[in-house]
Amino acid sequence: MAVSTCPRVFPSFECRSEPDFSGAPNIGRGDKKPSHGRLYSSRGTVSFHGGLSSLIFRFPPNFVRQLSTKARRNCSNIGVAQIVAASWSNNPASASAAAAAAAAAAAASATPASTEPIASLVDPAAEDGVTLVEKEVDRSVGVEGLPKSKPSVFSYDGSLAIHAGERSGRGIMTDAITTPVVNTSAYFFDNTAQLIDFKEKRRASFEYGRYGNPTTVVAEEKISALEGAESTLIMASGMCASTVLLMALVPAGGHLVTTTDCYRKTRIFIETILPRMGIKATVIDPADVGALESALNENNVSLFFTESPTNPFLRCVDIKHVSELCHRKGALVCIDGTFATPLNQKALALGADLVLHSATKYLGGHNDVLGGCISGSMKLVSEIRNLHHVLGGALNPNAAYLIIRGMKTLHLRVKQQNSTALRMAKILEAHPKVKCVYYPGLESHPEYDLAKRQMTGFGGVVSFEVIISHHFNVLTTGDIFSNLCTSFYGIPHFSIKIFCP
Repeated sequence: MAVSTCPRVFPSFECRSEPDFSGAPNIGRGDKKPSHGRLYSSRGTVSFHGGLSSLIFRFPPNFVRQLSTKARRNCSNIGVAQIVAASWSNNPASASAAAAAAAAAAAASATPASTEPIASLVDPAAEDGVTLVEKEVDRSVGVEGLPKSKPSVFSYDGSLAIHAGERSGRGIMTDAITTPVVNTSAYFFDNTAQLIDFKEKRRASFEYGRYGNPTTVVAEEKISALEGAESTLIMASGMCASTVLLMALVPAGGHLVTTTDCYRKTRIFIETILPRMGIKATVIDPADVGALESALNENNVSLFFTESPTNPFLRCVDIKHVSELCHRKGALVCIDGTFATPLNQKALALGADLVLHSATKYLGGHNDVLGGCISGSMKLVSEIRNLHHVLGGALNPNAAYLIIRGMKTLHLRVKQQNSTALRMAKILEAHPKVKCVYYPGLESHPEYDLAKRQMTGFGGVVSFEVIISHHFNVLTTGDIFSNLCTSFYGIPHFSIKIFCP
């Protein structure tokens, strides 16, 4: 259990019912409280360097059993205490104070340049009480080329959405449970030597807000954990992510392949902006594998860029198959998985090189933030990041915080949206005034079998066509569905096409 300053080391124990701390300070029960900067114990004092610390408590095996029911209910750190106590009980060797002292001494002698010793070992001879062990505080931050946070101990997507990227190694020096918003445009260096070390890549640090921020890094690592990616780059919007990716990975005069059904603004960029750079595009049906093979054979294709499911007709691409075809010809594959979410589909695990999301939609989830992200290998994401640093489009740390907050309920929302959308799709399909329903969870969908293979849920978007007479009031129909059609962040989204026979 890490604590930040010595005067705060023991007050967290006040909620506990008479624990037996043999030889430990008795703060709050008559003893004089320690002054700032010095830690008191019944066997003497230990100097403290001030600022943040990473002192770790090692509890005796019977520590948890000594806590009353009320104390367990009230103490916010009981979960950590139980884990530490269990570790103590299961690993008697770790209880050896001598071993702890030796480990601390070894760590101190091997301190890297990016870490700073905080406190000395307290009472190495203690056997039954609380042992305070010196630990180095890692000052590194999770930006490109720098050490990342430790791998998450969670494997369930719901747990990853809540915990991944936060608290452990997030690069923000605070013991706050919630990731803070770091509103700053620049970062300082203590001296010129630090700046030179940073520029010559011997020291890890943030530099300027457009190149990285501690809050946005947490959002990136959380998305990486969900996607199983080495790296994630988060930007100001989904379109920003799409355009920067296309410009970074398709060279001037190059060729890309995309699909007929995709987000309209993406198509506009591919058809009107990229040709100014000499970039040509082949447009194919999402299910036409033969057309993809022909395009790969006839052109020097750099990238196959598509959505799965697509917008708005929810066509599905066989990600595994197209990835194999493209890789044989040296082409990259990027899947826009916005409609799927990282919970319903793992595009990278299926063989794609990159996966893109508009974080405005499911990831944010509350209609209050814009954002986009790209996940994949460190090499490819770094290439995109370099261009992103030139073009701008950085995500505001306040927006990053909203995405982090929104993702904590992602697994709950997506599960309900999957269920509700499938139920609504079946109701619409049975309605006599509905001509056609597009939803990959319906057996009538052309890629139903494929969707079942590569998705665990079918998402919250339903598209359908309605049959109306010439006298039908189209404006009334629009009014009925206006609240449903504007977004698909919190409720299933309906895309309507009016069909007049």
